[in-house]
Amino acid sequence: MFLLSRALTFIVRTGTLHVIDAGGKRHAFGNGQAPAVTIRFHDRWTPTRIALNPSLGVGEAYMDGRMTIEEGGDIFAFLDLVVGNMRWERGSPFHVQRFVRLKQFISWLHQINPAERSQRNVAHHYDLSGKLYDLFLDKDRQYSCAYFASGSEDLETAQLLKKAHIAAKLLLKPGQRVLDIGSGWGGLGLYLNRVAGVSVTGVTLSEEQHALSNERARAAGVADRVKFRMQDYRGISEKFDRVVSVGMFEHVGAPHYDRFFGKLHDVLADDGVALLHTIGRADGPGRTDPWTRKYIFPGGYVPSLSEIAPAIERAGLYITDLEVLRLHYARTLRHWYDRTRANRDQIVALYDERFLRMWEFYLAGAWTAFAHSGHVVFQFQLAKRQDAAPLSRDYMAEAERRYLALEKAPHAEVAE
Repeated sequence: MFLLSRALTFIVRTGTLHVIDAGGKRHAFGNGQAPAVTIRFHDRWTPTRIALNPSLGVGEAYMDGRMTIEEGGDIFAFLDLVVGNMRWERGSPFHVQRFVRLKQFISWLHQINPAERSQRNVAHHYDLSGKLYDLFLDKDRQYSCAYFASGSEDLETAQLLKKAHIAAKLLLKPGQRVLDIGSGWGGLGLYLNRVAGVSVTGVTLSEEQHALSNERARAAGVADRVKFRMQDYRGISEKFDRVVSVGMFEHVGAPHYDRFFGKLHDVLADDGVALLHTIGRADGPGRTDPWTRKYIFPGGYVPSLSEIAPAIERAGLYITDLEVLRLHYARTLRHWYDRTRANRDQIVALYDERFLRMWEFYLAGAWTAFAHSGHVVFQFQLAKRQDAAPLSRDYMAEAERRYLALEKAPHAEVAE
């Protein structure tokens, strides 16, 4: 416990963390006030592993049952307490950029994702049982940040608001051809067709997503206008009036940003508009933590604005609009976590207890990244021409209201 005790004494200043070691001895860290959480280590070596490699050590200890939460809540409460004491802010000792160039170089190597590796990485996460995703996502299986206009919306409403928010920024007109890069289970493509009368081509590298999205298009009677392909974005050759990509850019990898935006430029019509929705870092370039890279998103990386913007510039694209969604993903993840907890028995039946604990740690840890550690969501509107979008942003709110009204009256005609 010696190394970990030194670290926790330095980290935990607000709130109280009680640690029961393998010998039954209780250690206390913090100011003695709420919130208070008690954890227990079930072997003598786990504290050392955590001290030497905190992210990997804590995650694996919780997954394996070598660390349990005894009092004060669950893994969510524990991570909230610890990471909340390490929050990103000016002057924080936890955000001193030591060894930046070395870390960035190592991170860059982990992000080299040629097409074959990209497909393996996608399959690792997105080809899990569809039943799992039904247990914690909304009915449309939107696996990206929802949009909370007031903050009090339920998950279903917030995900509908997200789709309308994105559609409004695309300046859609009936008959346009839309490309959806990283089309998921097809929900966004089907939505755009439904509210705006556009035809959609979606591309994904997940076999599960590809099969279900085409099945959904057939069931909706729009398979002639909404089609999904198993294809890497690098292989697309057609031109499109609009391009949208939601929650996919985090899997591209920094070594491939020029290729990504170059391809976006090539497939976008001269008067076209694109919308890129991606998790981003407000705290500057970083690296994917070892636990997430090993168990959840191999090859994944969350970029900073300073890493994305230069690649957009080099591709010859205008940033015609940029919005930063703060705390929206934290609210989304809290919904996903609560649904996961409510369906624990069913998830254990699908996989096992260790998988459940892994999933809980993933969602709770991701929540802390948005609540405490500088993660946000960027929405870039991009174009090849300055005049591709109106001078003011008023059209976005107007279109958003129109699309939401159509969803309330699903049989209404699409207005020209």
